[in-house]
Amino acid sequence: MSAPAPFTVRYRDDDPQRLLDRPGTLALLGFGAGAPACADPRALRVPLAPLQDVVPRESWEVDAAVTCGRDGELRWAAGGGWLYAAIELDEAACGGAEAAAERAYRRLGAFTAARPERHVQRIWNYLGAINAGEGDAEHYRRFCSGRARGMTTHFADGYPAATAIGHGDAPGLLQVYWLAASAPGVAVENPRQLSAWRYPRQYGPTAPTFARAQRLPGGGLAISGTAAVVGHATLHAGDVLAQLEESLANLDALQAAAGLRPGFGAASPLKIYVRDPRDARAVAARLDARLAPEVPRLLLQGDICRRDLLLEIDGWRFERGE
Repeated sequence: MSAPAPFTVRYRDDDPQRLLDRPGTLALLGFGAGAPACADPRALRVPLAPLQDVVPRESWEVDAAVTCGRDGELRWAAGGGWLYAAIELDEAACGGAEAAAERAYRRLGAFTAARPERHVQRIWNYLGAINAGEGDAEHYRRFCSGRARGMTTHFADGYPAATAIGHGDAPGLLQVYWLAASAPGVAVENPRQLSAWRYPRQYGPTAPTFARAQRLPGGGLAISGTAAVVGHATLHAGDVLAQLEESLANLDALQAAAGLRPGFGAASPLKIYVRDPRDARAVAARLDARLAPEVPRLLLQGDICRRDLLLEIDGWRFERGE
């Protein structure tokens, strides 16, 4: 099985249409209400408010020609052995959070299974009011149960990297998008953390179904949402900067587990989700002190899956150009 064409992710400030006109643009993600609407299936507005003045777009780029289209409620683009696919659903219209998650995953899974780019590498899930409800009725726990039911067929061989974050946009909006490839990746676990699918019952009736990271075919590391969790327990409740330091320690351990030296460079963009916008300035200052200045970063307001978590980080690690 041949490796897909080179793939990379960049944060770009260019005009959206100019970016879409570039050869090899697989997907273009805009953030918040200011992201312009666009009919191109590759352009997606992510419903998370930015916490910085300059808000770049996230551009997925392949060294190949790209085709794109729509299949009912699903949008997609493919090229060079890579596939982007996305779906947005109204949870109420689907019968609730669990039913919407199951439908999204079954729909995306069936579409991807029928394509040559059938190996899912990385998934993003954005849902409203993620912490609403008590106990097993919490929105995130109900989402996890529906997601697991929707994954039963397509993900029988293991889980890809993933992120789940709460948004404050349209009530009931579930947005799921993912990256797949024509060759399998390799899941990576963090030795400092219990694998998510092995979490004990205290976190809900259905454990989260994702790997901590994924080695991409052809090179690169797709990093899941990473927070101040060691073993399965949250650390430093109420202290956002201590949680940031613990998250960075987890990222170092994760990269080492993937066989990479710790650290990020200009080719490795990061997203930092911050629960309370009032913490954004302190978080940005600490990141300035802890990361090299050339590391691309994007701060977004997002609710984390546990109420005692104040921030989460995900992103990419590419070694090209570093």
